[in-house]
Amino acid sequence: MATLTKKAIRNAFLTLLDEHPLSKITVKDITDACGMTRNTFYYHYDDIPALIEEIFITEIDRIIKAYPSLDSVDECLRVAMGFAMEHKKALLHIYKSANRDIYEYYLWEICSYTVTTYIDTAFADEPISAEDKDTVIHYIKCACFGMVIDWMNCGMNDSTRKKLLRICELKKGMAAELIRRSARN
Repeated sequence: MATLTKKAIRNAFLTLLDEHPLSKITVKDITDACGMTRNTFYYHYDDIPALIEEIFITEIDRIIKAYPSLDSVDECLRVAMGFAMEHKKALLHIYKSANRDIYEYYLWEICSYTVTTYIDTAFADEPISAEDKDTVIHYIKCACFGMVIDWMNCGMNDSTRKKLLRICELKKGMAAELIRRSARN
């Protein structure tokens, strides 16, 4: 029952967030939207930032289960952008709010997971030091994070999304080259 209640609260919140800025949404709005009491909300969540955090944690867990292996940087970026496309308005409202740090933290976590999984999958047999592997992962993770943040800053417009995907096409093979160079040194 608790799982269904939490899911109803999350869904009501995301629906409201698709329609209103985060600063305009109250716990009462959420509970009214899902037909629950404020006590029910507070039984499950301390506050709205805790709800936002759980939504991101749930999404990261979903991505981890859905993508146990990744074989390209393109796929890494698409995974990191997938949830964002489904909840564009909601994420823009969080991104433009005082709770932006929560969004950035979990975007960083998603980028970290996807890039690490990609490197571990695509280059499992390559002779690379742990330090170089961490350096390559950090570089690609920062690039993905930066591109997604730029996309967010541009209002998640299609033009910027297309540029991101084009950059991925142009960068094909760069991760492999970094790994090869590391193995040679």
